[in-house]
Amino acid sequence: MTLDVELAEIRDFLAGHAPFSDLPDDVLLGILPRLRVEYFRRGSAIMSPGRDNNHLYVIRSGAVDIRNEKGTLVDRGETGTCFGSTTLLGTNPSRFTVEAIEDVLTIVLDAATFHDLAGTHAEFHEFFDVQRSRRISAAIASQQTSRHGSTILKTASADLVRRPPVWVGTHASIREAAASMSENSVSALLVMDGERIAGIVTDRDLRNRVVAAGVDPARPVTDVMTTDPVTAPAGGLAFEVLLEMASRNIHHLPLVEDGRPIGVVTTTDLMRLERANPVYLAGDIAKQPDAAAVAAAAHRLPLVVENLGSQDASAEDMGRIITSIGDAIERRLIELATEQLGPAPVPYCWVTLGSRARMEQALAADQDNAIILDDTVQPEQLDYFAQLADYVYNGLLAAGYPPCRGKIMAVNSRLRAPIHQWRSTFRGWMQSPVPNAILRASIFFDMRPVAGETSLYAELAEQVRTEAPQSKRFLAHLAKNAVANEPPVGFFRGFVLAKEGEHKDTLDIKRGGIGAVVDVARVYALAIGSPEVHTSARIDAAIHAGIIDAAKGADLRDAFEFISYVRFRHQAMAVRAGRAPDNHLSPAELSSFDKRHLRVAFGIVRSAQSTLGAIHSTGSLG
Repeated sequence: MTLDVELAEIRDFLAGHAPFSDLPDDVLLGILPRLRVEYFRRGSAIMSPGRDNNHLYVIRSGAVDIRNEKGTLVDRGETGTCFGSTTLLGTNPSRFTVEAIEDVLTIVLDAATFHDLAGTHAEFHEFFDVQRSRRISAAIASQQTSRHGSTILKTASADLVRRPPVWVGTHASIREAAASMSENSVSALLVMDGERIAGIVTDRDLRNRVVAAGVDPARPVTDVMTTDPVTAPAGGLAFEVLLEMASRNIHHLPLVEDGRPIGVVTTTDLMRLERANPVYLAGDIAKQPDAAAVAAAAHRLPLVVENLGSQDASAEDMGRIITSIGDAIERRLIELATEQLGPAPVPYCWVTLGSRARMEQALAADQDNAIILDDTVQPEQLDYFAQLADYVYNGLLAAGYPPCRGKIMAVNSRLRAPIHQWRSTFRGWMQSPVPNAILRASIFFDMRPVAGETSLYAELAEQVRTEAPQSKRFLAHLAKNAVANEPPVGFFRGFVLAKEGEHKDTLDIKRGGIGAVVDVARVYALAIGSPEVHTSARIDAAIHAGIIDAAKGADLRDAFEFISYVRFRHQAMAVRAGRAPDNHLSPAELSSFDKRHLRVAFGIVRSAQSTLGAIHSTGSLG
């Protein structure tokens, strides 16, 4: 059979774009006579709400905007994009507007041809599933089938609570507090000021602060309580609560719901869970006597990841666990440095940046941190913080955290600054953005306090939350950088591999996969003044604010989970094989299932980038 030139070009075009690229050659040839080519001028409404649509359109050239009934931009389609499947697989009339934003040339399939293909070729039908997030969700679920499971990863923190909290008011005496503890057989008692937790008293406090110190038990309990204790939300997971306890080396942690305590979790609750879990590593780290011992304990982290890979752990679970262990390492090193150097001369806050700030750290992560100093700091006091930073830097290095190549670390003197300087720096980024500077500065907008005076961090975070939404040019530059970080999938839906160097012929799953979603979510969060730092929470905040369509947001969140899970599994395999974990995957280690769903996930990411670019008019920046 000899095709005329136009039909041959259509066949070649479709063969290079999913899902037609998955069809056998004879099937693709067979549908050519049933296709037509249709042209739409810029500004034309190809589909409209309330109007029936019975065709699938494939964009051969040009671009379209797809908006929901509220006029919210939910997608931007470019060469190779298909639209119209929602009415073919769902019901008419259309709920979307599809408008040509350039002159558009389309290849058009009628409903009968579409349904013939969907009924006989499963991958074709799957590609057009109107609930694309459901497809990725199913892939996530199938990847996370547990081989032997882990109680700690699924237990809700509230399930650890055995009884309501025992408490006294701030007016109570030490004797009354001790009597209440004895009567109720508890090892910790809350001191309440109305509905607020003013403090906590433990049996250890009574031994050390009262009996051993000879304090009169008639004195107020507020004299010996721990003021404003660390708390945790009741809605979290057990492993998060227990990691917090272990990393801070505390034995009692109140759980709160809507600002009110519902109970106190203890180390006894921790012991009820299985021994082989990452909580014990965080706990061991918190007890180490010196930096060398901290490093030795930290080198068990890759084995934790390997074990998590064989349990029913999501990528989000694994990121939080690895992050919490990293926090425990950094906190212990700060404590050891303080023991050596003495108390800090002025208040300060040690902050972590990047993936650890987002609670998304994986293996092969480098150091990213800084110090916010109180404005009362004097020049002669700066050396203390230089020594603190140096101690932590070397400790992290020994623990397996390499230096940041961009020198985004507290050992860099520019990143040990008083709060007024940090405020000025952030204001400069937001109000007078310079493209290259914004690219390097984006990591500072993923920040979280680890140790010290958290109010210093809170002051800076509040400035960003209130000023960023008004900084339109700054957001446009961030969006342009986010859009430029393209997923590693090429024009013909093949993966883009490194062409040379140490990682030749591998796929960088971090840069254009995980990193691309992080970049998009960051822009959305800053644009709406959200305080969220975790990527999934930022996506949820954007959905709630109405700037992302709910279905598209769910797609993006699931794509992020799937790509991240593939990365963690790759790193666990590397540990098992005795290799150094990294972010570079060989296509040979990916199953056809992985490849198919990674392509879908990368497509979701690319669509999200296109939508973001349209919202923030990145093209106008040049």
